[in-house]
Amino acid sequence: MSMNSFGHLFRVTTWGESHGPALGATVDGCPPGVTIDEAMLQHWLDRRKPGTSKYTTQRREADAVKILSGTFEGRTTGTPVQLMIENTDQRSKDYGDIMEKFRPGHADITYWQKYGIRDYRGGGRSSARETAARVAAGGLARAALAALAPKLEIRGYMTQIGPYKMDHDRFEDVQIDQNPFFCPDAQAAEDWAGYLDGLRKSGNSVGAVVEVVARNVPAGLGAPVYGKLDTDLAAAMMSINAVKGVEIGEGMNAATLTGEDNADEIFMGNDGQPVYSSNHAGGILGGISTGQDVVVRFAVKPTSSILKTRQTITKSGEAAEIITKGRHDPCVGIRAVPVGEAMMACVILDHILLQRGQIGGAVGETRGKIG
Repeated sequence: MSMNSFGHLFRVTTWGESHGPALGATVDGCPPGVTIDEAMLQHWLDRRKPGTSKYTTQRREADAVKILSGTFEGRTTGTPVQLMIENTDQRSKDYGDIMEKFRPGHADITYWQKYGIRDYRGGGRSSARETAARVAAGGLARAALAALAPKLEIRGYMTQIGPYKMDHDRFEDVQIDQNPFFCPDAQAAEDWAGYLDGLRKSGNSVGAVVEVVARNVPAGLGAPVYGKLDTDLAAAMMSINAVKGVEIGEGMNAATLTGEDNADEIFMGNDGQPVYSSNHAGGILGGISTGQDVVVRFAVKPTSSILKTRQTITKSGEAAEIITKGRHDPCVGIRAVPVGEAMMACVILDHILLQRGQIGGAVGETRGKIG
């Protein structure tokens, strides 16, 4: 199986399976001299790990990350950084009943069609457990960004669960870490709790929408045509397990706007830098960052493993019924928030390194008065 790597200069390769002994990431291209230790990475993993509330899978994993290479005396050396997270709470027996059956909505059938073999214990590489490795790599990317772009901030949150949306007029950043849904609207979080409780108890699941915003992004990241910043962001978010749609800025809603409404008018600010009347573009024009907030949203489908009887077929093609036992997220979109943040961090760092390689220190001369 190939294609387990992403990134250009900051390149991440994830490895491991949901029910294997461990999973992790090999990060190549991290700049040398970045201050990092396991505790710094663990902070981000603790936000994603299972069992943090009754609204996530009750699989008990510490998600304790180990740095195996690429650092010396607390700093990166510029060589590959190997990150490992051991699996300690596998219950593979939960999947014995589906050994011969394909779970509807899951990658079981396509893995079988492509490779002629599949890991039925939690889905192997198709399991959302793979995303723990991305969050570890994203923690390393954040540490590098703190050195290269210290003002840059990345924040993710849920904006919708099932049909229920948050109210942006009630947006409070401080609320994001005050509820189990990473929701900036306290009232919406309270409403979602009751709704998800009902679904959880009935053995069902639901999808969600996650928004990730990067603030204080330098202008000029990304390159024309095939090296666009939004191209790489869209690919990164779409690669997250269970994601079925990605938007940049206004996204699909841009189709409902007129050109007059959609255009972000430009003015010169007091500091000699351009300012914009709005941000329908999501901080990216022509694939290149404008200096505004970079705004990405993605839709996460409902968890496919549910305690509801579904129709399927066996590997031999016979009709069958299936119920997926085990410990599963009633809304996998909740734990997708720190994963989206990690992917944003990896992509932006990658493009900062690409920008530095192409433009170097001659930024002001190449951009004129608004450099």
